[in-house]
Amino acid sequence: MRAELEIADIFRAAGPAYRIAHAGRLNLTQLKVMSAIEHCRTASLGGHIEACEDCGQWRIAYNSCRNRHCPKCQGAAARTWLTEREADLLPVGYFHVVFTLPAEVADIAFQNKALIYDLLFRAASETMLTIAADPEHLGARIGITAVLHTWGSAMTHHPHVHMIVPGGGIALDGSRWISSRPAFLLPVRVLGALFRRLFLTRLVALYDAGRLAFFGSQARLTERRAFLRHLAPVRKTRWVVYAKAPFAGPQAVLAYLSRYTHRVAISNRRLIKFDESGVTFRYKDYRRDDTDRQQVMTLATHEFIRRFLLHVLPSGFHRIRHYGLLAGSARQASLALARELLDVAAPSDDDSPGEPDVRPSCPCCGGRMIVIEVFERWRQPRGPPDPTATNRENYP
Repeated sequence: MRAELEIADIFRAAGPAYRIAHAGRLNLTQLKVMSAIEHCRTASLGGHIEACEDCGQWRIAYNSCRNRHCPKCQGAAARTWLTEREADLLPVGYFHVVFTLPAEVADIAFQNKALIYDLLFRAASETMLTIAADPEHLGARIGITAVLHTWGSAMTHHPHVHMIVPGGGIALDGSRWISSRPAFLLPVRVLGALFRRLFLTRLVALYDAGRLAFFGSQARLTERRAFLRHLAPVRKTRWVVYAKAPFAGPQAVLAYLSRYTHRVAISNRRLIKFDESGVTFRYKDYRRDDTDRQQVMTLATHEFIRRFLLHVLPSGFHRIRHYGLLAGSARQASLALARELLDVAAPSDDDSPGEPDVRPSCPCCGGRMIVIEVFERWRQPRGPPDPTATNRENYP
């Protein structure tokens, strides 16, 4: 069911004026995201007519843009991804670990997104794999699913990586499964210290290789001494690595991932009002007590759009990555060995859920809706369909 207010409504109403006001300052990827959201679920993308198999009730459904930054399109993408990942879950506790960049580094990341976000992934994953493999800690190869988020609750720029990690791993010699302690995975202070060293060492290497760009208020950082002075405070401060208590079983992991993997800067359900005063939405103020964190903010419309576009990822950038036991082509073999060591059976193909049917049921009787007609982009159906003539060749 359509939300009362959507990001698309704001972009359709204010997007053209925003593009004119910021001509020459928006990159091609941002312009494509704006266009995709504005045209999502409209006649400009084409669509189809659905009819109920039971009562004949029919409705028009327009195609989605499928852009990964569109809040309305991420539900189906998340369900498909979760179906594929469900077979990877092991019958152990799972931990949630978060690596966050300090503000001084986040400022550099804003002007060098692809390089710094990639470095964040690499430094965080190497930190986890290194400390986990250390015999003084876990002494095992672990698996990691990592998801990049670049926003805080108020849509400010706040790059951080969420990791879902099994509570244990395979011994380095492959002989046994080593479990972590029930409520403890790895020491966060040790993780933070190594993460800081790995990240800053490689950040300076990127600078020395001439791969970082600085402009506007950061133009002074093109001078090496100024760049090193900028980083001096963060070399001495503690870098935040946060490890939450383990999830209550694999299903809780899936429920969490469904909320995090395909999330964008703000969801439609957080929007409250859009009028001449701006956009009003709900956010969490984490500086307050738990009972008082839910707050309301109103931003000028152009400022709201600006904050949303802060989080458009570089073209082709992968925001979900897998490491260790879950990495690439070795994942199936690693998971098979883990199940063997844990003495659990692998999920059978019969147990794997099929592709979910995400088409809403009939609003009249709750029956199954089927596609009876398809129409092209920028076209509308010419009239009500004949309920007695279903064109099954047009089924998706």
